[in-house]
Amino acid sequence: MSDDSTRVSVEKRGHLMLVGLDRAAKRNAFDLAMMDALGTAFAQMERDPEVRCGVLFAHGDHFTGGVNLTEFAELWARGENPLAVKPGQEDPMGLYGASRKKPVVSAIRGRCYTIGIELMLNTDVRVASEDTSFAQMEVQRGLYPVGGATLRFVHETGWGNAMKYLLTGDAFDAHEALRIGLIQEVVPVGKDVERAIEIASRIAEMAPVAVAATRESARIALEESFRKGIDRLLPDLMEVYKSEDAWEGVNSFKERRAAHFSGK
Repeated sequence: MSDDSTRVSVEKRGHLMLVGLDRAAKRNAFDLAMMDALGTAFAQMERDPEVRCGVLFAHGDHFTGGVNLTEFAELWARGENPLAVKPGQEDPMGLYGASRKKPVVSAIRGRCYTIGIELMLNTDVRVASEDTSFAQMEVQRGLYPVGGATLRFVHETGWGNAMKYLLTGDAFDAHEALRIGLIQEVVPVGKDVERAIEIASRIAEMAPVAVAATRESARIALEESFRKGIDRLLPDLMEVYKSEDAWEGVNSFKERRAAHFSGK
């Protein structure tokens, strides 16, 4: 567990890094210190060569109740960006700076409001407890989402589904989130972290070079262009094929056995 000055816990478990929102007494509401702590944790995950996959979760009953609007509004009033990334940090929202290379699985529970949806949309696989309530309610406060919801919500769920919730700010439950494609699984209450760790562990069993290349290929096609993604397919495969893990994969196929990847 973290102390109140960091607001985010970090635990390394084998090839996984578990990053926990740890301000439970405030329903994990984001203040600027929490944003900084999360950016530092994501940087730690990216830099550690032993970490193959991250798990983002929340301590307490809620993923997050949103942001400390008063604190964030003070920066907006001065024309400053509360999501700006500082030196030594990685952007957990995936908007600024270099793109993340390592996959992250998120575990969602309780309230997941505003920045919570935007944060989980920047993860690769999303699991939610059946008690989760989602809401992208900025329009109800005379604002609009600036953490990526207007970009990723539409892509993940389609125009009509996204506009239904972006333009009303109405809340919806985990089963509706699953129906529209915002999350990938609904699990019983209290099982969200366990299931996210299971999925992340499965990812971590794969060859890290191949996982990174697969994720990057998909990212390029989505964020840059489909044609650029096509152009990178064979050149990037040639780079992957130089790895020891690629040869281990080929040999394991020939020998009819499970592959054991070293990350090299």
